[in-house]
Amino acid sequence: SFAYFTIKDRLPQILTRVIDTLHRHKNEFFEEHGEKGVEAEKRAISFLSKLRNELQTDKPVTPLEDELPDAALWNQYLDYQRNLSNGNGEPSWFQSPWLFVECYMYRRIHAALAQNPPIDNFDVFKEGKAQNFFESQEAVIALCTYFQELLKNIKDLDEKQLKEELFKLLQVSLWGNKCDLSFSAGEDSSQKSSPLQSLENLVPYILVNDMEQLWSLLVNAKKNRTERSNVRVDIILDNAGFELVSDLVLADFLLSSKLADEVYFHGKSIPWYVSDTTKHDFNWTLKQLQSANHMWMSRCGINWEGNLKKGVWVFCDHMFWTLPHDFSNMAAVAPDLYAELQKSNLIFFKGDLNYRKLTGDRKWEYSVPFHQALNKFHPAPLCSLRTLKSDTQVGLKPGQGEQIQASEPEWMVSGKYGVVQFDAGL
Repeated sequence: SFAYFTIKDRLPQILTRVIDTLHRHKNEFFEEHGEKGVEAEKRAISFLSKLRNELQTDKPVTPLEDELPDAALWNQYLDYQRNLSNGNGEPSWFQSPWLFVECYMYRRIHAALAQNPPIDNFDVFKEGKAQNFFESQEAVIALCTYFQELLKNIKDLDEKQLKEELFKLLQVSLWGNKCDLSFSAGEDSSQKSSPLQSLENLVPYILVNDMEQLWSLLVNAKKNRTERSNVRVDIILDNAGFELVSDLVLADFLLSSKLADEVYFHGKSIPWYVSDTTKHDFNWTLKQLQSANHMWMSRCGINWEGNLKKGVWVFCDHMFWTLPHDFSNMAAVAPDLYAELQKSNLIFFKGDLNYRKLTGDRKWEYSVPFHQALNKFHPAPLCSLRTLKSDTQVGLKPGQGEQIQASEPEWMVSGKYGVVQFDAGL
């Protein structure tokens, strides 16, 4: 299965890159922290080499031994997996659900650093994320320029034009999800060309397209808002780099067009899946934009910093996003986060990992309704913006998946297809 090749080939590759990254920074650790830094680097590398060996030789998945805040929740989840195996021995790397062991690997990478001060705050994926951002410069410039030009006349646009612009920026945010470093095992996956030029050609590859429903939801929320009630949109972020910029443009458009009054961004509290957005990545991106020597890029950065200061944009992270649980467990495991999302008028879930957690990463029939696969996870109306990079997909028309499968066996994992898939909730 695709899961098997991911665990067998892609994950060890990612671990090897992490180990190489630490090696390369050895001198920097020495300059900053002296011998202590070098000792910490050695310990982290030995921890990671052991982890790589466990993975490649299909050893049992062992409980976490660190004292980090989420360790108890992880170990409870391990017990749950152990009970699922019906006495068929300990869950091991190749005999466990893919989503669980993949999350577990990233959590162990985090532990390798967190347990080894003074390098405990080092993000082993930071360089790759920065490189992705710089290599996507042309696309970022094209998008920022387009958007700043659009803002000049946004007040004069009628409903039809606003709707067209919303659909455009939703698609840019959708296809921005192709820039995923965990999928390419850290190889270059930047967005080189202007994303706006290819949108027309990509429409046939959107397998579920619920943009009309999003439009009516936002327009109705705007009409029904009262003095006291703000229209709130939440974006559960995925990758840093170009994808994050495309999400920020979408968020700014929602505010500028008065379709929303506030946008909450949800990122990861620890480095995750190579290129996922942390608070540091979020702030770093705004700083890079502000200081860019391109007028419209820097205008975007300055405006967005302003949105944060005014409180109309809020960045939050929560450890639930880096647990192995399906989202249908959120109300039980992280009731505070679930309650927070219930305040939203619309939640966007970006990317493939979020889709897998929304649908429990099961091998559903393609035509099972999205609402059913969500397994009672309905904090608010929600929409998945996702390009397909793993073999879980629901909500297709009867025969649609089988038809593509016949001519393109790799359709579910190539990133070529996408969905804008909406669920109104209860």
